Amino acid sequence: MADLVVVNVFPGGFNWPIYVGQDKGLFARHGLEVEVQGTPDSVTQMTDFSLGKFDIAMTAVDNIVAYVEGQGQAPIGPQPEFFAFMGVDTGFLSLVASPDIKSIADLRGKTVSVDALTTGYAFVLYEILRRNGLELDRGDYQLVGAGGMSQRWAGLREGRHHATLLSAPYNLIARNAGFSQLVRATDVIGPYQGNVAATRRSWAAANGDKIVSYVGAFREAVTWLYEPAHQSEAVEILKRHLPQMAPDIAAASYPELLDPTRGFFRTCDLDQTGLDCVLELRKRYAPPTKPLGTANRYFDPLYSA
Repeated sequence: MADLVVVNVFPGGFNWPIYVGQDKGLFARHGLEVEVQGTPDSVTQMTDFSLGKFDIAMTAVDNIVAYVEGQGQAPIGPQPEFFAFMGVDTGFLSLVASPDIKSIADLRGKTVSVDALTTGYAFVLYEILRRNGLELDRGDYQLVGAGGMSQRWAGLREGRHHATLLSAPYNLIARNAGFSQLVRATDVIGPYQGNVAATRRSWAAANGDKIVSYVGAFREAVTWLYEPAHQSEAVEILKRHLPQMAPDIAAASYPELLDPTRGFFRTCDLDQTGLDCVLELRKRYAPPTKPLGTANRYFDPLYSA
């Protein structure tokens, strides 16, 4: 009988390896039944994580660092139980703006949105804008917390703000609708560790074999996705799990998320240089300012060897 593992995710194409693992029997082959649970935003996800409402979180590694250090937006205090055990991707982040915004300079005096103001990808946005001459502390733009990507895309589409960071499929949907994709985040800030798989130390101590199995199946799913002969079937799997996604967007997600140089991490290892970037941005922007630990405070490679 397969062991049940509940995995909490943000909606989007970046869950593709999970869908493949389910539909192609890869998790089952490793003795797991994976139940996917959605979350609307990082505050909800991290709060539920602290309460043990699920086993594994697919989330930005910055969320893990923030909540370990007690810098998260949810009022749950420091969470030393949280740690990441697998690297997934760079976050696939692109700065997307209203159709009338043609450059980052055009965002001066405008409103931009993030999920939460002090976690996730907020600091990536601050850094992109800073490197293009716009400073939040100087009042060059206004910032609002608007929730996960689906909520931020809705806010952008409805004109409630002028720009935000989006990844597939939302950046693709936005581009098709005439919105401006101004820049890819990694083209500005360099290597960046985005999404990871994370869990709680007490759960890991009792379920290490499940974590190893999850990593193994996830890695096989990524390998399967990168095989060109599987592209058509992969797109059908994505459409089946995200039925609201238009067929052309599902097809366009393949070259976006499986780009040979910027797609899913093939080995599912943590990008150490990318994590260094996460920590540097958090040191620069996170309130309150505090020393951060080394990588092993937030990541344990034991389960992904």
